Amino acid sequence: MKIKFDSSLAYQHDAIAAVVQTFAGQPLADSHFSVTLASTDIVGTQQTELGIGNQLVLDDERLLANVRQVQETNQLPRSETLMGRHFSIEMETGTGKTYVYLRTIFELNKEYGFTKFIIVVPSVPIREGVLASIDLMKEHFTAIYNQPFSRVVYDSKALGQVRQFATSNAIQIMIMNIQSFQKDVKDDSEIASLTAEPIEFVQATRPIVIVDEPQNMEAEASRRAIERLHPLCTLRYSATHKNPYNLLYKLDPIQAYDLRLVKRIEVASVRAEANLNAAFVELVAVDNKKALRAQPKLNVANGASAK
Repeated sequence: MKIKFDSSLAYQHDAIAAVVQTFAGQPLADSHFSVTLASTDIVGTQQTELGIGNQLVLDDERLLANVRQVQETNQLPRSETLMGRHFSIEMETGTGKTYVYLRTIFELNKEYGFTKFIIVVPSVPIREGVLASIDLMKEHFTAIYNQPFSRVVYDSKALGQVRQFATSNAIQIMIMNIQSFQKDVKDDSEIASLTAEPIEFVQATRPIVIVDEPQNMEAEASRRAIERLHPLCTLRYSATHKNPYNLLYKLDPIQAYDLRLVKRIEVASVRAEANLNAAFVELVAVDNKKALRAQPKLNVANGASAK
């Protein structure tokens, strides 16, 4: 049995286009390329002594203008500043977030020639899920784009794999579990004293970093680990962003329901709509990180008054 993926869903195309259009003005991938034994000059890439890396010619002023144009198109709040090269895509759970960011990789390669991508995930189970998704969708993406690509799990002990990631001119997708990567990251001063450490090969590629569930990686150690990848930019995908930097696209629960992408949303009430003085309960927040907890807001009788 084979799973068939629908490549024509409009909302997924909109989410992909939001990212692609953020780089409007970057030279197109098919406008020029040449390869020689001494050097590699391919649009969207640059040659370094450690390998082939992504190259962005746009400055922050042009990126901010692009971001604002995308936000206007998608009816989202305008970014007053660029807030770093961090771009957020909000998609309700169950609407194909993984498919969208994987297909975005191929679109960015098709349009601009970018080849080096790193997917950072918050846990081993999510990492394994992403790997399974890539393998499951390989035939699907190959049929659409006809581009060779490789996927690899980051392992600081596998220098050969990291070197292959850095030196290949094909699409390379590296998956990193943030906890294991944090243990391998050294201080910049220590890296400078070493020769060809795995992290240096990764840094030289100026990867586009895709952060899956970034709200789970907001701790200082996680942010520093991602920054030390020297990303060209970070694309942040989640249904529940804690910090939606430069929000480019939003598919919230109501929109997902209207598109019949999720099951019906039920709202329970303990207050009669026409009686504002009756009992009142509001669910303010839910937290399930350690234990399931809910924060309610109540009307409480206190003698002759209520609060």
